[in-house]
Amino acid sequence: MLHVGRTCHLAHLHRTPTPPGHHPQVPVAYVLVPPGATAKTLTAEFARYLGIPTTTRMTQAQITEAVCHIYNTAGVQLVLIDEIHRLNPRTTTGAQAADLLKDLTERILATFVYAGIDVTATPLFSGVRGAQLAGRATLIDCGPLPARHGQARPFTDVITDLENALDLHQHRPGTLPRHATYLHQRTAGRIGSLTRLIRQAAITAINDGTERITKKTLEAIQLDHLAEQHHRPHYPHPPAARTGMMRT
Repeated sequence: MLHVGRTCHLAHLHRTPTPPGHHPQVPVAYVLVPPGATAKTLTAEFARYLGIPTTTRMTQAQITEAVCHIYNTAGVQLVLIDEIHRLNPRTTTGAQAADLLKDLTERILATFVYAGIDVTATPLFSGVRGAQLAGRATLIDCGPLPARHGQARPFTDVITDLENALDLHQHRPGTLPRHATYLHQRTAGRIGSLTRLIRQAAITAINDGTERITKKTLEAIQLDHLAEQHHRPHYPHPPAARTGMMRT
């Protein structure tokens, strides 16, 4: 999601550079839904991103009015809202926060992108308010990257891009893409696990002075629990062939 925002931000700056002496526009805004969000706390997050001053005495309507005015004035074209699964329209506060988002989409001249975990399995898309949100959004499933997609190899392409960004003096280009099968098995195709693995391996290569990443380096890195469980599954009971019994 952040990469999408960065791409749109750079594209906007390329198309419409800021004239000298003018305040730069803010084409992309990123808002994180706070835990137990209410309409007022969610509005405050919108205000905080652009540094809009608020006080405890301000009502939600006043903060909302300031947010809509400044966002349109700043030229925000894309609003990224993360952790949307924290909203529960079945509760009073959650319903008010969901109504606020609907109002903001009508008053701010921008495209809204929501990101969350298993949103279709949460109350977010159910009920009257959920139906309004579902009717205004297109669902994009962002699952793990496949090793192959037709003739393309999207996971290998990501590995290549990550390797090109490395600044290791002794690392040979093309080393990591050759281990694409291993890296896909190790990370289950999750970009977050892949970036953490390569980043930690690069730090290790700098610290030990080798300045290169090998498969041995990658194997020594401990990843997040989910990736480790996928790569090294835990067996509650050892398989029969490994119990140490001998047939005579």
